[in-house]
Amino acid sequence: MASSVLICDDSNMARKQVIRSLPEELSTDVTLATNGLEALEVLKNKHIDIMFLDLTMPELDGVGVLQNLKDNNLTNCAIFVISADVQPEMQSKVLDLGAKAFLRKPVQVDVLINHLQEHGFL
Repeated sequence: MASSVLICDDSNMARKQVIRSLPEELSTDVTLATNGLEALEVLKNKHIDIMFLDLTMPELDGVGVLQNLKDNNLTNCAIFVISADVQPEMQSKVLDLGAKAFLRKPVQVDVLINHLQEHGFL
């Protein structure tokens, strides 16, 4: 069964890079969002299994998305943060808010695959 994927990043290039990094079985049902507000709207209206979430975005950043999901008990998808903000405090914060993993941007295919395998998506 294919998993539904949401990629939320304000950079078109970053969204495309994540799509190219996905294994074939995860690339058939992909939804895109350019900011956190769009991502929350998608999550309200569509079942999503996996979300790849940037942190620094307009409208609502990734931390705001994670906080909103936690506050509203909407933690029914696995969230993988992909960000260039690699400060240990930020990594710890997003994991505390429910992210499954923190991946350094630009995402490396082997690292992405390892995290997906570790969390049972491959």
